[in-house]
Amino acid sequence: MTTLAEQLGFGPGDRVAIVHADDIGMSHAANRGAFAALERGPATCGSVMVPCPGFEAAAEHARGATDLDLGVHLTLNAEFESHRWGPAAPASDVPSLLDTDGCLPRTSAEVAEHAKPDEVALELRVQIERALEAGIDVTHLDGHMGTVFFPPFVHIYAELAQAFRLPVMVARPDEAILEATGLGGAKPIFDDLAARFETAGFPVLTSLDIDSLAFDPGAGSTHNARRLDRLPVGVSYLICHPAHGDDELRAITPESAHQRDFERCYYGGEEGRSALAQRGIHTVGMRPLRDLLRGEA
Repeated sequence: MTTLAEQLGFGPGDRVAIVHADDIGMSHAANRGAFAALERGPATCGSVMVPCPGFEAAAEHARGATDLDLGVHLTLNAEFESHRWGPAAPASDVPSLLDTDGCLPRTSAEVAEHAKPDEVALELRVQIERALEAGIDVTHLDGHMGTVFFPPFVHIYAELAQAFRLPVMVARPDEAILEATGLGGAKPIFDDLAARFETAGFPVLTSLDIDSLAFDPGAGSTHNARRLDRLPVGVSYLICHPAHGDDELRAITPESAHQRDFERCYYGGEEGRSALAQRGIHTVGMRPLRDLLRGEA
C-alpha cells in the first residue's frame, strides 16, 4: 500500500513535517509573526481564526500573497482574559455559544457543556464561508484548542471537511498526546475519525505534535529540537504559534508571549531550517494534500 508520504513525492522511509502556524488573525502581533515565519520558512502553512479582531487584516495580506498556504482554524473559544471575540455568525443565531460577556467561552469544557451541535455546525460553516468570501484560497481545516474534537462536535468537523473537500488535521495520536490536551480516553474517537476519513479517501496523517509553547524562557532551542527528534517516519503535523513579541502580544498573553516570539524566530529562521535539515526531515504544506484529495496533484 502506498503511503501518504509516497503519494506526496517522498520516500517510504522519509520523515516529513507539516510545520503549521496556528492562530493567524488572533491579533496584529500574531499576523506579523505568522506571516514572517511563513514567508521565510521553515513554516509551511497556517490557519486563520475568522471570528478574531485581526482576521480582516490577515485576509487582506493573504489576497496579496496568493502562494500562502492557509486554512481555517475552526474557533469556538475566546480564551484570553481581556482580548476576546464573539462568533462569526450572528449572535442571535448561536446563543448557546456565548458566555456571560457575549463572547465565545474561554474553555473547551464550557463549549462541550453548553453549546448545541446545530449552532456549532452553523458557526463553523460561517467561518469557512467567510474565509472563502474574503479571498483566501482555503487549503485545509483544523481546530483551535482542540474543541472541535470533543465528542459532541467531532462529526461536524468531518462533515464540513467532506462538504468543502478540504483535508484536515487528523491523525491517530497516542494516548499521551490526548491526555496533554484534556482528551484522555478519547483515542477510540480519533481512531474512528481517522477510519472515517480514510474510507472517504481523505489523507490521514501519521502523527500530531501539539507540544508548542510548553517551554521556559531559554529552553526553546532544546525543546523544539526534542520535538523534531521524536517525529516518526511518515507525515506529521507539527504545530507552532509564531507571533511578534511586542507590547500588544505581552498584554494579550503575558504567560506565552516569550514562547510565541521564540517560535516566530525558530520556525521563521535559520535555526529551525538547520535543525530540520540536520535531521533529514522534509517539509510540506497542506495545499499538496488538498490537491491530492481533489485529484489535482
